[in-house]
Amino acid sequence: MRREYRRWYSQALHRDMELLIFGHAGAKVLMFPTRDGGFWEYEKLSIVGSLADKVDAGHLQLYCIEGLARETFYDHGRHPADRIRRHAAYEAYILHEVLPLMAWSNPHDCTMAMGCSLGAFQAASLVLRHPHLFRKLVAFSGRYDLTTKVECFDDLFHGYYDDDIYFHTPTHFLPGLNCPWRLESLRRLDIVLTVGRADPFLDNTLHLSRLLEEKSVRHQLHFWDGRAHSPRAWREMAPLYI
Repeated sequence: MRREYRRWYSQALHRDMELLIFGHAGAKVLMFPTRDGGFWEYEKLSIVGSLADKVDAGHLQLYCIEGLARETFYDHGRHPADRIRRHAAYEAYILHEVLPLMAWSNPHDCTMAMGCSLGAFQAASLVLRHPHLFRKLVAFSGRYDLTTKVECFDDLFHGYYDDDIYFHTPTHFLPGLNCPWRLESLRRLDIVLTVGRADPFLDNTLHLSRLLEEKSVRHQLHFWDGRAHSPRAWREMAPLYI
């Protein structure tokens, strides 16, 4: 499998950013890691390996990026307003630096985004905000509202709320979305959501699914036995849904 390491100074984030690219051709997959992972995570967890047949055959090309969770949602030394602004800068890095790299490297007309756990939130937030840039969203074990407490998972903004949080939270902005062009772009997407029946984020995922249905946005929702919030489960899901 072809493997390429890239690093450059991001103008959006004012720091060096790294990523790994696997494969030589095919649909481009932007891969968001979990909260504690980095650009190396999907290789380390053998999720890249689970997709090796598709990558080697030229069906998929994987772009594994940094998640930046410790500088955004989980940087409790920052005010919540600064956390979401840092996340917005991270989105700008993806839109203006990573996606152009992907387009320059590979002319394939399909770009998808995927992620697990917090990475599922990041992938969903990006794709549902910019659906015209993508063909597919694949989200495993996601929590799509970071403002509510779920079991031991706290409100990551500690009660603070502003427009930036609203517009980056899929379950908040979708009900008020009425732009015909954006809705039509959403309805052209291939959306796959998976969640374990015992996952604490099950209700959150069901809520997102209901909101998509209300907007007539077709999607697939797959339930897995148990919690299914683990690398082992994600290794099984990846070749099925990506």
